[in-house]
Amino acid sequence: MAKISVIGSSSMDLVVSSKKRPLAGETVLGESFKTVPGGKGANQAVAAARLGAEVSMIGCVGDDHYGKEIMKNFQQNGVNIDNMEPVTGMESGTAHIILAEGDNSIIVVKGANDYVTPSFVKKAENIIAKSDIVLIQQEIPEETVEFVGQICKKYKIPLLLNPAPAREISKEVVEAASFITPNEHEASVLFKELTQQEALKKFPNKLFITEGKAGVRYFNGKQERLILSYPVQVVDTTGAGDTFNAAFAVALAEGMNLEQGLRFANRAASLSVTKFGAQGGMPTRAEVERSR
Repeated sequence: MAKISVIGSSSMDLVVSSKKRPLAGETVLGESFKTVPGGKGANQAVAAARLGAEVSMIGCVGDDHYGKEIMKNFQQNGVNIDNMEPVTGMESGTAHIILAEGDNSIIVVKGANDYVTPSFVKKAENIIAKSDIVLIQQEIPEETVEFVGQICKKYKIPLLLNPAPAREISKEVVEAASFITPNEHEASVLFKELTQQEALKKFPNKLFITEGKAGVRYFNGKQERLILSYPVQVVDTTGAGDTFNAAFAVALAEGMNLEQGLRFANRAASLSVTKFGAQGGMPTRAEVERSR
């Protein structure tokens, strides 16, 4: 069983579905409203656990109702929460999601996720050191991402950086990461002085740019490769990227080669968009295996 540490955000997703996306100053009628556990870190932890990994989540929630629900959801999905803590007097993170016209728009309020600091993560260093791979995103402080990179370098643990939401990252973080998985927009922010093709060539077998339903692109040292996605009936794209990253981490931790891992991750991500909710659509290992 692959051991994966996920360091990142946990939140409650407040999801509105509508036929039309409102313009600035416009009011439209929605079709439904739901609250579901989310946050990029939490999503990836749950996805990895459903795919058969032994997952430890390292992060913070608020001492509110949402925080209790988030922690309960981790336990129900088999995620270890020994290194999760509620922050006194702080609200949990929330994500405000509009589903309309076949895609999503999201506003994130970080809340307690800002307390996932280097000193907080330091307390879980022994867990990180025993991991087969570490998975991290950018809904937590920038200095924490850099600190985790240093820990992984110290213990020679592969680090998969999902640089979302998009922001510039230091050369030290780029060097510390074993794998970097931006989408096309995030790649343009990270490597704005380079074209996509130049960026891929500069980081062979390290930079993997996801292109939604088209698949994922990388440079293998000899040629650029596009690993195609799988055609499905889309219900909700929320969490597809998180499912991809979790599945890729699981595959790498289990010793699959890059192309095997990317195909496995694409299958998992494709299945995730066929159901509602970031975590609601995340497949089990059996479901991914059956989809071959």
